[in-house]
Parts: sequence; structure tokens; C-alpha cells
Amino acid sequence: MKSKQPRKQRKARFTAPLHKLQKYMHAPLAKDLREEMKARSAQVRQGDTVKMMRGDHAGTEGEVQKVDLKSGTIHVAGVSVFRADGTEVPRSVQPSNVVITKMEMDDEERKKIFSR
Repeated sequence: MKSKQPRKQRKARFTAPLHKLQKYMHAPLAKDLREEMKARSAQVRQGDTVKMMRGDHAGTEGEVQKVDLKSGTIHVAGVSVFRADGTEVPRSVQPSNVVITKMEMDDEERKKIFSR
């Protein structure tokens, strides 16, 4: 981002194209994964296991069910809220509020990222 003004930084973040929104979907790695992967953070992907670090569900561990680039949030199994009519819906969570505890390494692209 070029500007220092908060309003312009917010605007740039909310109007960014999808390929740039992917950069915002990073979360810190757990300590054992940090040593293994030799990286501090990684992109959150569907199938990863994460642990909630903030909010009402802090300490809850679950699998990432959905990654929503448009809103910049993820949905974690076991993290849900009840609506006024009593239905249970998954709660959207910011990726910065979780720690990745186990990563799915099925993808060749992801293996290539960490082999650098």
C-alpha cells in the first residue's frame, strides 16, 4: 500500500482484487510447525486444523470448512452461534485470530512454497 492514511488503506484493502485478498488470509503457525516448516505464518486453506486464540471460542480446535476471500474470513468446525430463531450457523472468524496446528500438504503448490 502506498498511502499512510487509514481511510485509503482501508479502501485499498476492501476494493482489492481476489489475487491480492489471498495475501491477507495468513495465520501464524504453532511452535512445532514453525520449527518444522521454518516459517512464521502460512496461508489458511480448507482442511487445515486451527486453534482459536481469541473470542468466546478461544481454545477450540477444529478443521477449516470454508475460506471466504471476499469477506476475508474462515469457518471452523465447532465454532458456531445460534440465531434468534434457534438455528445454529457457523461463525466467521478472522484468520489472524487462529493458529494453524496441522496443515494439509496434499497440494504440490503448497509443498513448493515451504521447500524454498
